[in-house]
Amino acid sequence: MGISVKSHHTQRRSTALSLVLLSDTHELHRKIDVPYGEILIHAGDFTLFSRSLRAIEDFNTWLGELPHPHKVVVPGNHEFFLEGDLSRRSLLSNATVLIKEAIEIGGLHIWGSPVTPLFGAAFGMSSAEDRRKMYAGIPESTDLVVSHGPPYGILDAAPESGFHSGCRELFDAIMRVKPKLVACGHVHGAYGIFQTDDTTFVNAALLGLHGGIDKAPIVLRMSRR
Repeated sequence: MGISVKSHHTQRRSTALSLVLLSDTHELHRKIDVPYGEILIHAGDFTLFSRSLRAIEDFNTWLGELPHPHKVVVPGNHEFFLEGDLSRRSLLSNATVLIKEAIEIGGLHIWGSPVTPLFGAAFGMSSAEDRRKMYAGIPESTDLVVSHGPPYGILDAAPESGFHSGCRELFDAIMRVKPKLVACGHVHGAYGIFQTDDTTFVNAALLGLHGGIDKAPIVLRMSRR
C-alpha cells in the first residue's frame, strides 16, 4: 500500500483513496479552505475545552456541509463533552467518532484514539502501563492510526524546543504494528510530515502559535487493498 502527497490540483484516481488530514482547529473550522478527498480525518481538539455547545453543534453542521463521502473524527484533550458519556457522540452525527476503536473504509483499516499522557485533560491517561495495555489492542492489520497526540520523538516538539511531549507507548505500538500512516495533532508547532521506510507520520495541527489558523490541511493518497 503506497502513500503519496497529493496536490490540490491532482486528479482523483480509482486505484487510491485521497485523505484530507486536519487537527487542532479549536472552533475555527470555518476559517479553513478544505480540499476534496474521499476521507476527511480530524485528529482532535475541534473545541476550546468543550465550553460551547453552540460551537460543537456548528462543527457538526460544518462537517455535514463538506462533500467528503467519509468523515472520521478522533477527539482531543479539549473534548471533555465526549469523555465518559459515549452517547454524546450523537452530537457529531455527520462523522464517525473513533475512541480506542477501529473502522474499515474502502479497504483501509483505521484505528483511532484520543488518549494522551496528559493528567487532567480529556482522555488523559497518565499511567504508562495503562497506555501500553490500550495500545496492545491496535490490530496488526491496521493501515492508518489516528491519534490526537503524536508518538514520542516524531513531530512532537515545537521548533527550537527540546521538549518532546509524545507518547513512548504509542511509539512502541507503531513500531510493532507498522501502519502505513499515522495522523496526529496536539503539538501546534510540529505541523508537517516525517517518513520512515515503513510509516508516514503526519502532524496536521492547523492552529498557529499566535492563535489563528495559519496552515492548510494535508492531503495524501493511499492505495486501496
